[in-house]
Amino acid sequence: MEKVTLHVQGMSCNHCIKAIEGSVGELKGISNVKVHLDNGTVDVEYNANEVTLDTIKETIDDQGYDVN
Repeated sequence: MEKVTLHVQGMSCNHCIKAIEGSVGELKGISNVKVHLDNGTVDVEYNANEVTLDTIKETIDDQGYDVN
């Protein structure tokens, strides 16, 4: 399993948490996703053989947030 912390701009409320955790969590190969509003990060644990980091970033971007 790979672990990554992504810096995401635009998150401010519980809706943001649900949108990101829900959409990323549905991807095949994701074992854990946790949004941290206080520091603007998203922790993701995933199987690199099933999903790419680019796909995870695109999924967050598709929800309307900027991933750095």
